[in-house]
Amino acid sequence: MALPPSSRFHLAPGLEICRILNGMWQVSGAHGAIDPERAVEEMFLYHDSGFTTWDLADHYGPAEDLVGEFRRRFATRHGGDRLCESQAFTKWVPYPGRMTRQAVGDAIAVSLRRMGVGCLDLLQFHWWDYGDRGYLDALKHLADLRQEGKIRHLALTNFDTERLQIIAEHGIPIVSNQVQYSLVDQRPEARMAAFCREHGITLLAYGALLGGLLSEKYLGRPEPRRGELGTASLQKYKNMIDAWGGWELFQQLLLAVKQVADRHGVGIANVGVRYVLDRAAVAGVIVGARLGIAQHRDDNARAFDFALDEDDFAAIEPALTKSRDLMRVIGDCGDEYR
Repeated sequence: MALPPSSRFHLAPGLEICRILNGMWQVSGAHGAIDPERAVEEMFLYHDSGFTTWDLADHYGPAEDLVGEFRRRFATRHGGDRLCESQAFTKWVPYPGRMTRQAVGDAIAVSLRRMGVGCLDLLQFHWWDYGDRGYLDALKHLADLRQEGKIRHLALTNFDTERLQIIAEHGIPIVSNQVQYSLVDQRPEARMAAFCREHGITLLAYGALLGGLLSEKYLGRPEPRRGELGTASLQKYKNMIDAWGGWELFQQLLLAVKQVADRHGVGIANVGVRYVLDRAAVAGVIVGARLGIAQHRDDNARAFDFALDEDDFAAIEPALTKSRDLMRVIGDCGDEYR
């Protein structure tokens, strides 16, 4: 299977990605036990299908180690000169505190070693407490490491628009910000998207499928109890649905999306991904990969086979207009983590 040219995006100079990124939160242990051998071999199947871009983090269990092993086997099978065909974006998520050059450098060195690379394609930085301005010190040190060739491009994850403005004013070059973005959670449209377009920053979106809740499986189904939600993703995004408007309204949205999906001969999940991919500031959508447990590569690829039109948006809009304003309920992008 070859994905169409529309599946690719130039995220930054010298860095082209697949617009559907393989999310590796699912190997962290909260989505079922992962067999490392099966996981690495399945990474080859994703790559060969055109899904060449991986999103991971230092705290996603063995994710960085799996990337390292994948790269070693890939070089053996195909030659080291083809390693550039794969992209792996990790995150650094430190506890707030004093950010020294040594501490920042040591943390990045761990990711470099685990992933088996001399330079990180993209380092996405997260900070838990805006009251601690140490995030600016950390970013300045990370920018220095970029100049030294340890990081190719510097990015953020779950930063709000106000902090993006502060970072921009300090002259720290940022390529992207990873935020939650879906039919249910459209907070990026309020402030973030316009700021990013103005400053040449793109968005990497997660949560577009609401952990699997945005699917035929949950259409017409009674509201699940927490014990029925067997993964961390399902539990997380059920909470988001509750904040957005509740299960009854979500059923109305699912029904509307199903009608759109049927018109295009695709699935509900495909419409959910396509909707977010079509947002002007979005470079890519992260879809979780439960390596060795379940895979949806062929289905995910269908998101590149159709386009949404005005009739589709009109069909979906009535359910969206009945929802609560998550900017008021939660705050700007990432505020749910603070």
